Amino acid sequence: MAAMSSLTDLSDTLSRSALFAGIEKEKRSGILSFGHHRVCESGVTLFREGESALRSYLVLRGCLKLTKLHEDGKEAIVRYVNPGEITAAVSVSNGRTYPVTAQSVGPSEVIGWGRETMLELMTTHPQLAINMLRAAVERLDDIQNRYLELCAERVEQRIARALLRIMKQSGRKTDNGILIAFRLSRQDLADYTGTTLYTVSRTLSNWEKKGWIASGRERIVVADPHALVTFAETG
Repeated sequence: MAAMSSLTDLSDTLSRSALFAGIEKEKRSGILSFGHHRVCESGVTLFREGESALRSYLVLRGCLKLTKLHEDGKEAIVRYVNPGEITAAVSVSNGRTYPVTAQSVGPSEVIGWGRETMLELMTTHPQLAINMLRAAVERLDDIQNRYLELCAERVEQRIARALLRIMKQSGRKTDNGILIAFRLSRQDLADYTGTTLYTVSRTLSNWEKKGWIASGRERIVVADPHALVTFAETG
């Protein structure tokens, strides 16, 4: 198992995290010291849908995949949680159950806080509470936007928007384009956009022929972001 990162190694992630916006560096360290530090291999489940929400998690390294089960047993990917983002804060603060399942995508590192600790930190650091509220509102906006996409857009446009959204959150520049920094299979993309593996495979193959993307072994490079943006907007 990989070693835990030091706070020095994570300084860039923490300084860019919306959770710590407006909070001094020294206070950030104090907030983190109250959390439970954990390193996970790929595929580790941190919590499951329906379980009591005992701990929220801030991603320091890697990525978490949030999924939800339909009544028919089909799994849908709700979102990906990237470094600097927190998940389950609302459920934990309100003493509810987890609405989704969280699983690590690749080797990941997180810090978790229990309910009492979170409430105490939010009282001690009002800016932290404000930042958590802003994050919750942004997640709600994202859910509403994705619902509108599902209702009003062609499936190919939804796939384009999904790739652009993930690219913006987790992209890394390379010589060949922008690489999505975690493993993203075609089935994952189908589960994320509410469509079938066949449709995703057909669409990505078409875009590869056009030079918009390159893919292989659960890796996707967006070679022509402008083309994807134009397609997402106009179909």
